[in-house]
Amino acid sequence: MLRRIAARGTAPQREAALETLATDQTMRLARATHELLEARAHRGLLSVPATAKQRTVYDAQNTETLPGLSVRAEGSPPLADIESNEAYDGLGATFDFFAGVYDRNSVDDEGLHLDATVHYGRRYDNAFWNGQQMVFGDGDGDLFNRFTISLDVIAHELTHGVTGDEAGLVYLGQAGALNESISDVFGSLVKQYARGETAEEADWLIGAGLFTANVKGVALRSLKAPGTAYDDPVLGRDPQPAAMSGYVKTSTDNGGVHTNSGIPNHAFYLAAVALGGHAWEKAGRIWYETLRDKRLKRTATFMQFARYTVANATHFFGKAERKAVAGAWAAVGIKAG
Repeated sequence: MLRRIAARGTAPQREAALETLATDQTMRLARATHELLEARAHRGLLSVPATAKQRTVYDAQNTETLPGLSVRAEGSPPLADIESNEAYDGLGATFDFFAGVYDRNSVDDEGLHLDATVHYGRRYDNAFWNGQQMVFGDGDGDLFNRFTISLDVIAHELTHGVTGDEAGLVYLGQAGALNESISDVFGSLVKQYARGETAEEADWLIGAGLFTANVKGVALRSLKAPGTAYDDPVLGRDPQPAAMSGYVKTSTDNGGVHTNSGIPNHAFYLAAVALGGHAWEKAGRIWYETLRDKRLKRTATFMQFARYTVANATHFFGKAERKAVAGAWAAVGIKAG
Protein backbone atom coordinates (compact mmCIF):
# COMPACT_ATOMS: atom_id res chain seq x y z
CA MET A 1 0.00 0.00 0.00
CA LEU A 2 2.76 2.46 0.92
CA ARG A 3 4.59 1.64 -2.31
CA ARG A 4 1.47 2.48 -4.29
CA ILE A 5 1.12 5.78 -2.45
CA ALA A 6 4.79 6.52 -3.19
CA ALA A 7 4.08 5.96 -6.88
CA ARG A 8 0.67 7.62 -7.24
CA GLY A 9 0.25 10.15 -4.46
CA THR A 10 0.79 13.88 -4.26
CA ALA A 11 4.24 15.14 -3.33
CA PRO A 12 3.46 15.30 0.43
CA GLN A 13 1.79 11.87 0.30
CA ARG A 14 4.78 10.37 -1.51
CA GLU A 15 7.20 11.91 0.97
CA ALA A 16 5.30 10.51 3.96
CA ALA A 17 5.05 7.06 2.36
CA LEU A 18 8.74 6.89 1.47
CA GLU A 19 9.81 8.00 4.94
CA THR A 20 7.53 5.37 6.49
CA LEU A 21 8.84 2.64 4.20
CA ALA A 22 12.44 3.48 5.08
CA THR A 23 11.71 3.27 8.80
CA ASP A 24 9.63 0.10 8.45
CA GLN A 25 12.40 -1.82 6.70
CA THR A 26 14.81 -1.11 9.54
CA MET A 27 12.27 -1.89 12.26
CA ARG A 28 11.08 -5.16 10.72
CA LEU A 29 14.65 -6.44 10.55
CA ALA A 30 15.21 -5.49 14.19
CA ARG A 31 11.96 -7.16 15.23
CA ALA A 32 12.73 -10.35 13.35
CA THR A 33 16.16 -10.62 14.94
CA HIS A 34 14.85 -9.94 18.44
CA GLU A 35 11.93 -12.36 18.13
CA LEU A 36 14.13 -15.16 16.86
CA LEU A 37 16.32 -14.81 19.93
CA GLU A 38 13.26 -14.67 22.18
CA ALA A 39 11.71 -17.74 20.57
CA ARG A 40 14.91 -19.72 21.11
CA ALA A 41 15.11 -18.58 24.71
CA HIS A 42 11.48 -19.18 25.72
CA ARG A 43 10.16 -22.05 23.60
CA GLY A 44 9.40 -25.03 25.79
CA LEU A 45 9.07 -23.10 29.07
CA LEU A 46 5.97 -23.80 31.12
CA SER A 47 3.39 -21.04 31.13
CA VAL A 48 2.62 -19.26 34.37
CA PRO A 49 -0.75 -17.94 35.56
CA ALA A 50 -1.74 -14.56 34.17
CA THR A 51 -1.11 -11.72 36.60
CA ALA A 52 -1.82 -7.99 36.65
CA LYS A 53 -0.90 -5.97 33.58
CA GLN A 54 1.82 -3.36 33.68
CA ARG A 55 1.71 -0.61 31.06
CA THR A 56 3.74 2.51 30.34
CA VAL A 57 3.06 5.00 27.58
CA TYR A 58 5.83 7.26 26.26
CA ASP A 59 5.74 10.30 23.99
CA ALA A 60 8.41 10.56 21.28
CA GLN A 61 7.34 14.16 20.65
CA ASN A 62 7.54 13.62 16.87
CA THR A 63 11.12 12.37 16.98
CA GLU A 64 12.29 8.83 16.18
CA THR A 65 13.96 8.38 19.56
CA LEU A 66 12.61 5.47 21.62
CA PRO A 67 11.05 5.15 24.04
CA GLY A 68 10.62 8.91 24.63
CA LEU A 69 9.18 10.76 27.61
CA SER A 70 7.13 8.68 30.06
CA VAL A 71 3.63 10.20 30.22
CA ARG A 72 1.31 7.52 31.64
CA ALA A 73 2.02 4.57 33.92
CA GLU A 74 -0.17 1.68 35.05
CA GLY A 75 -3.12 2.87 37.09
CA SER A 76 -2.64 6.58 36.42
CA PRO A 77 -5.60 8.65 35.15
CA PRO A 78 -6.29 9.49 31.50
CA LEU A 79 -4.45 12.38 29.87
CA ALA A 80 -5.63 15.16 27.62
CA ASP A 81 -3.74 13.43 24.80
CA ILE A 82 -6.09 11.00 23.03
CA GLU A 83 -3.28 9.01 21.42
CA SER A 84 -1.75 8.21 24.81
CA ASN A 85 -5.11 7.08 26.18
CA GLU A 86 -5.92 4.94 23.14
CA ALA A 87 -2.52 3.27 23.30
CA TYR A 88 -2.91 2.60 27.04
CA ASP A 89 -6.41 1.17 26.57
CA GLY A 90 -5.36 -0.92 23.56
CA LEU A 91 -2.47 -2.48 25.46
CA GLY A 92 -4.84 -3.29 28.31
CA ALA A 93 -7.55 -4.78 26.09
CA THR A 94 -5.01 -7.06 24.40
CA PHE A 95 -3.54 -8.19 27.73
CA ASP A 96 -7.04 -8.84 29.11
CA PHE A 97 -7.98 -10.92 26.08
CA PHE A 98 -4.99 -13.25 26.19
CA ALA A 99 -5.14 -13.49 29.98
CA GLY A 100 -8.89 -13.99 30.24
CA VAL A 101 -9.33 -16.36 27.29
CA TYR A 102 -6.08 -18.33 27.12
CA ASP A 103 -4.54 -17.67 30.56
CA ARG A 104 -1.54 -16.10 28.85
CA ASN A 105 0.56 -13.80 31.00
CA SER A 106 1.30 -10.97 28.56
CA VAL A 107 3.01 -11.21 25.17
CA ASP A 108 5.77 -13.58 26.31
CA ASP A 109 3.59 -15.51 28.81
CA GLU A 110 6.02 -14.41 31.50
CA GLY A 111 4.52 -11.06 32.49
CA LEU A 112 6.30 -8.80 30.02
CA HIS A 113 5.56 -5.14 30.74
CA LEU A 114 3.66 -3.57 27.87
CA ASP A 115 5.21 -0.33 26.69
CA ALA A 116 4.10 1.95 23.89
CA THR A 117 5.44 5.12 22.30
CA VAL A 118 3.05 7.58 20.67
CA HIS A 119 3.72 10.56 18.39
CA TYR A 120 6.58 8.74 16.70
CA GLY A 121 8.17 10.69 13.86
CA ARG A 122 6.37 13.17 11.64
CA ARG A 123 3.46 12.05 9.46
CA TYR A 124 4.46 8.48 10.16
CA ASP A 125 1.86 6.20 8.53
CA ASN A 126 2.18 3.05 10.58
CA ALA A 127 2.32 1.27 13.93
CA PHE A 128 4.68 -1.56 14.79
CA TRP A 129 5.99 -3.94 17.44
CA ASN A 130 9.78 -3.73 17.44
CA GLY A 131 10.31 -6.86 19.51
CA GLN A 132 10.21 -4.95 22.78
CA GLN A 133 7.47 -2.33 22.61
CA MET A 134 4.68 -0.80 20.52
CA VAL A 135 5.28 2.31 18.44
CA PHE A 136 2.55 4.50 16.91
CA GLY A 137 2.69 7.15 14.23
CA ASP A 138 0.21 10.02 14.03
CA GLY A 139 -0.59 9.40 10.37
CA ASP A 140 -0.29 12.05 7.70
CA GLY A 141 -3.77 13.49 8.28
CA ASP A 142 -4.42 13.28 4.55
CA LEU A 143 -4.82 9.55 3.89
CA PHE A 144 -4.32 8.11 7.38
CA ASN A 145 -5.61 9.06 10.80
CA ARG A 146 -3.68 8.39 14.00
CA PHE A 147 -2.63 4.75 14.34
CA THR A 148 -3.86 4.41 17.92
CA ILE A 149 -7.43 4.72 16.66
CA SER A 150 -7.84 1.03 15.83
CA LEU A 151 -7.85 -1.58 18.61
CA ASP A 152 -7.40 -4.46 16.17
CA VAL A 153 -4.26 -2.83 14.75
CA ILE A 154 -2.81 -2.52 18.25
CA ALA A 155 -3.65 -6.16 18.99
CA HIS A 156 -2.32 -7.21 15.58
CA GLU A 157 1.09 -5.75 16.32
CA LEU A 158 1.27 -7.15 19.85
CA THR A 159 0.36 -10.58 18.49
CA HIS A 160 3.55 -10.46 16.41
CA GLY A 161 5.25 -10.66 19.79
CA VAL A 162 3.18 -13.71 20.75
CA THR A 163 4.00 -15.40 17.45
CA GLY A 164 7.68 -14.59 17.81
CA ASP A 165 7.73 -16.04 21.31
CA GLU A 166 5.82 -19.22 20.47
CA ALA A 167 6.66 -20.22 16.91
CA GLY A 168 9.16 -17.73 15.50
CA LEU A 169 7.57 -17.98 12.06
CA VAL A 170 10.03 -16.55 9.55
CA TYR A 171 8.85 -13.36 7.88
CA LEU A 172 9.04 -14.72 4.34
CA GLY A 173 6.71 -16.46 1.91
CA GLN A 174 3.93 -18.62 3.31
CA ALA A 175 5.40 -18.68 6.82
CA GLY A 176 5.48 -14.87 6.75
CA ALA A 177 1.91 -14.74 5.46
CA LEU A 178 0.88 -17.03 8.32
CA ASN A 179 2.69 -14.67 10.69
CA GLU A 180 0.66 -11.76 9.35
CA SER A 181 -2.57 -13.77 9.31
CA ILE A 182 -2.21 -14.87 12.93
CA SER A 183 -1.84 -11.20 13.89
CA ASP A 184 -4.98 -10.34 11.93
CA VAL A 185 -6.89 -13.24 13.48
CA PHE A 186 -6.12 -12.29 17.06
CA GLY A 187 -6.34 -8.59 16.29
CA SER A 188 -9.91 -9.17 15.21
CA LEU A 189 -10.62 -11.45 18.18
CA VAL A 190 -9.38 -8.87 20.68
CA LYS A 191 -11.81 -6.35 19.20
CA GLN A 192 -14.65 -8.88 19.22
CA TYR A 193 -13.89 -9.82 22.82
CA ALA A 194 -13.87 -6.18 23.91
CA ARG A 195 -17.23 -5.65 22.21
CA GLY A 196 -18.75 -8.95 23.25
CA GLU A 197 -19.51 -9.83 19.62
CA THR A 198 -20.28 -13.22 18.11
CA ALA A 199 -18.70 -14.38 14.86
CA GLU A 200 -21.88 -13.38 13.01
CA GLU A 201 -21.98 -9.91 14.58
CA ALA A 202 -18.31 -8.98 14.00
CA ASP A 203 -17.22 -6.80 11.07
CA TRP A 204 -14.01 -8.86 10.53
CA LEU A 205 -12.17 -5.73 9.41
CA ILE A 206 -8.62 -4.80 10.34
CA GLY A 207 -7.96 -1.08 10.63
CA ALA A 208 -11.46 0.35 10.35
CA GLY A 209 -11.18 4.07 11.11
CA LEU A 210 -7.58 4.43 9.96
CA PHE A 211 -8.48 5.95 6.60
CA THR A 212 -9.51 9.58 6.39
CA ALA A 213 -12.56 10.65 4.41
CA ASN A 214 -10.23 11.20 1.43
CA VAL A 215 -9.81 7.45 0.93
CA LYS A 216 -12.30 5.18 -0.79
CA GLY A 217 -12.18 2.24 1.56
CA VAL A 218 -13.36 0.89 4.90
CA ALA A 219 -10.22 -0.73 6.36
CA LEU A 220 -6.77 -2.12 5.64
CA ARG A 221 -7.99 -5.71 5.27
CA SER A 222 -11.10 -7.85 5.52
CA LEU A 223 -11.07 -11.44 6.79
CA LYS A 224 -14.65 -11.89 5.64
CA ALA A 225 -14.02 -10.70 2.09
CA PRO A 226 -10.31 -10.34 1.25
CA GLY A 227 -9.78 -8.02 -1.71
CA THR A 228 -12.66 -5.66 -0.85
CA ALA A 229 -11.29 -3.46 1.95
CA TYR A 230 -10.43 -0.52 -0.31
CA ASP A 231 -10.41 0.59 -3.93
CA ASP A 232 -8.83 4.03 -4.16
CA PRO A 233 -7.10 6.04 -6.91
CA VAL A 234 -4.00 6.57 -4.75
CA LEU A 235 -3.90 3.43 -2.59
CA GLY A 236 -5.02 1.18 -5.42
CA ARG A 237 -7.25 -1.83 -4.91
CA ASP A 238 -6.99 -4.26 -2.01
CA PRO A 239 -4.79 -7.02 -3.52
CA GLN A 240 -5.57 -9.84 -1.10
CA PRO A 241 -6.77 -13.15 -2.53
CA ALA A 242 -9.36 -15.18 -0.63
CA ALA A 243 -8.25 -18.56 -1.98
CA MET A 244 -5.21 -20.39 -3.32
CA SER A 245 -6.46 -19.87 -6.87
CA GLY A 246 -5.47 -16.23 -6.44
CA TYR A 247 -2.16 -16.84 -4.64
CA VAL A 248 0.35 -14.15 -5.61
CA LYS A 249 3.91 -15.20 -6.42
CA THR A 250 6.13 -12.18 -5.91
CA SER A 251 9.56 -11.17 -4.66
CA THR A 252 8.23 -7.96 -3.10
CA ASP A 253 6.83 -7.62 0.42
CA ASN A 254 8.96 -10.56 1.63
CA GLY A 255 7.22 -12.85 -0.81
CA GLY A 256 3.76 -11.34 -0.45
CA VAL A 257 3.33 -11.72 3.31
CA HIS A 258 0.67 -9.00 3.53
CA THR A 259 -1.05 -10.03 0.30
CA ASN A 260 -1.31 -13.81 0.65
CA SER A 261 -2.29 -13.61 4.32
CA GLY A 262 -5.80 -13.10 2.97
CA ILE A 263 -6.01 -16.85 2.30
CA PRO A 264 -5.51 -18.16 5.87
CA ASN A 265 -7.45 -15.11 7.11
CA HIS A 266 -10.48 -16.19 5.12
CA ALA A 267 -10.10 -19.79 6.26
CA PHE A 268 -10.25 -18.63 9.87
CA TYR A 269 -13.32 -16.49 9.19
CA LEU A 270 -15.10 -19.44 7.55
CA ALA A 271 -14.18 -21.74 10.43
CA ALA A 272 -15.32 -19.20 13.03
CA VAL A 273 -18.69 -18.65 11.37
CA ALA A 274 -19.21 -22.40 10.88
CA LEU A 275 -18.47 -23.03 14.55
CA GLY A 276 -20.64 -20.12 15.65
CA GLY A 277 -20.85 -18.25 18.92
CA HIS A 278 -17.88 -16.26 20.16
CA ALA A 279 -15.01 -16.90 17.74
CA TRP A 280 -12.35 -16.88 20.44
CA GLU A 281 -13.88 -19.91 22.21
CA LYS A 282 -13.41 -22.57 19.54
CA ALA A 283 -11.82 -21.26 16.33
CA GLY A 284 -9.51 -18.94 18.27
CA ARG A 285 -8.53 -21.69 20.70
CA ILE A 286 -7.69 -24.02 17.82
CA TRP A 287 -5.51 -21.40 16.12
CA TYR A 288 -3.85 -20.47 19.43
CA GLU A 289 -3.01 -24.08 20.27
CA THR A 290 -1.68 -24.57 16.75
CA LEU A 291 0.60 -21.56 17.21
CA ARG A 292 1.89 -23.24 20.38
CA ASP A 293 2.11 -26.69 18.77
CA LYS A 294 5.69 -27.97 18.99
CA ARG A 295 5.29 -29.58 15.56
CA LEU A 296 4.88 -26.16 13.93
CA LYS A 297 8.13 -25.21 12.23
CA ARG A 298 9.44 -21.71 11.66
CA THR A 299 9.14 -22.27 7.90
CA ALA A 300 5.61 -23.71 8.01
CA THR A 301 3.51 -23.70 4.85
CA PHE A 302 -0.23 -23.04 4.64
CA MET A 303 -0.84 -26.79 4.23
CA GLN A 304 1.19 -27.69 7.30
CA PHE A 305 -0.50 -25.07 9.45
CA ALA A 306 -3.92 -26.14 8.16
CA ARG A 307 -3.27 -29.80 9.01
CA TYR A 308 -2.30 -28.89 12.55
CA THR A 309 -5.46 -26.82 13.00
CA VAL A 310 -7.53 -29.80 11.87
CA ALA A 311 -5.66 -32.10 14.26
CA ASN A 312 -6.05 -29.64 17.14
CA ALA A 313 -9.74 -29.17 16.41
CA THR A 314 -10.14 -32.91 16.99
CA HIS A 315 -7.86 -32.99 20.02
CA PHE A 316 -9.39 -30.06 21.89
CA PHE A 317 -13.00 -30.42 20.73
CA GLY A 318 -14.26 -33.20 18.46
CA LYS A 319 -15.42 -34.46 15.10
CA ALA A 320 -17.85 -31.64 14.39
CA GLU A 321 -15.15 -29.03 14.96
CA ARG A 322 -12.70 -31.00 12.84
CA LYS A 323 -15.20 -31.06 9.99
CA ALA A 324 -15.80 -27.31 10.26
CA VAL A 325 -12.09 -26.46 10.23
CA ALA A 326 -11.27 -28.87 7.41
CA GLY A 327 -14.20 -27.48 5.43
CA ALA A 328 -12.97 -23.91 5.91
CA TRP A 329 -9.53 -24.77 4.56
CA ALA A 330 -11.02 -26.72 1.67
CA ALA A 331 -13.11 -23.67 0.75
CA VAL A 332 -9.92 -21.65 0.22
CA GLY A 333 -8.30 -24.41 -1.81
CA ILE A 334 -6.33 -26.29 0.87
CA LYS A 335 -7.32 -29.91 1.51
CA ALA A 336 -6.03 -30.50 5.00
CA GLY A 337 -8.17 -33.40 6.16
